[in-house]
Amino acid sequence: MTELAKGANAPISDGPITAELHGTGEHLDLSALLIGADGKVRSDADMVFFNQPAGEAGAVRHLPAGAGEPERIVVEPAALPPSVHRVVLVAGCDPSDATRTFGGVRDLSVRAVQGSGAPVLFPVPPMTGGERAAVLMEIYRRGPAWKIRAVGQGYASGLAGVATDFGVQVDDAPAPAPAPIPAPVPANLTKPPLGSVSLDKGGRASISLDKQDRELVVTAALEWDGGSDSRRNRGADLDLYALFVPASEARRGSRPPGTVVKNGPAPRSAEAARNAGVVYYKNLGSLTAPPYIKLDGDSRVPGRESIRIVRPDEQGYVLLCAYSALSNGFGSFRSFGAKVVVSDARGSTVTVPLYENAKTRYWVAIALVDFTGPDGAAISHVETYSGRMTERRPVLHPDGTIEMNAGPAEFKRT
Repeated sequence: MTELAKGANAPISDGPITAELHGTGEHLDLSALLIGADGKVRSDADMVFFNQPAGEAGAVRHLPAGAGEPERIVVEPAALPPSVHRVVLVAGCDPSDATRTFGGVRDLSVRAVQGSGAPVLFPVPPMTGGERAAVLMEIYRRGPAWKIRAVGQGYASGLAGVATDFGVQVDDAPAPAPAPIPAPVPANLTKPPLGSVSLDKGGRASISLDKQDRELVVTAALEWDGGSDSRRNRGADLDLYALFVPASEARRGSRPPGTVVKNGPAPRSAEAARNAGVVYYKNLGSLTAPPYIKLDGDSRVPGRESIRIVRPDEQGYVLLCAYSALSNGFGSFRSFGAKVVVSDARGSTVTVPLYENAKTRYWVAIALVDFTGPDGAAISHVETYSGRMTERRPVLHPDGTIEMNAGPAEFKRT
């Protein structure tokens, strides 16, 4: 048996593979999403679950749990068309009961079986942050071959949050019955969702948020596919860094947040700064205590790393940066297909692409999320690179300005 840690992958053949959901306690439903090259489903027909048990003429099938049997998804990679790049396996609690979470599930795991080969097991790390759905595994193309990856990304927003991230149209909840006396409109009534927005160079978009919403989860992901030069870039290891200033320390300065400054305020010592004010693969953060930001894991191959941000009332500025390990060579972040995607799981998704082919750079500050406004979060396209061949991390100052090449050095090697 091959056991995968979170973020790890293993090769599989193109023969049928059966993924089984195991665990005790809270009941979970297992489903699958067929995902295209853009990271989204192509239509609602790409959802496979108990009410729609087959996709792509049976290439992906849902098998309900029988007596003494786990719930299963069967995938036949060889039968999938080229437009399907991966199949994402999702587990969720009963959506009709908001009290049910993954905290009530014990010994959660996914076991994937293919023919007479050794099973692949992913023991899912415990989820204690109120998660009501999770992306557990994905079966994905890698050139002409197929692989399976352990993901383990939880969503406190439930299956609706997963669906929104992958482009599924979620029906609005039915409107409540009208009250006998019209209630006054609350001052902090949030605006309609943005939909999907891609920022131009230097662009900005705002997501309307209720700052007092304790159930709100903002997801920010670094995505990369290795780029078009699959031979050279196929193993690219990028890392998502979230530099943050909490609301208690954030302030407005003379320059707009996101401005790149030179010779800014002296940064803390490298030793003090290494694990302060930053969430990354060595300091995953927390959703239940400050900074209320958490990284979901370290992916060492092209794919996705994501952070979840809760408690918007506690957030000031969050700077989303990418670091390229020394072993990646001198290719540009753009050549690796890197971009940032920010979503509120309620209908607003902002993509921040890269436009410059800056080579021999190990750092790029991609986007700033500004939570200091009264009614939302503003996302700014930054795309600012470190000096050539420098390993020093950027610094985010309390006024939201950014200083490159001023933080401690990183020397990650894979």
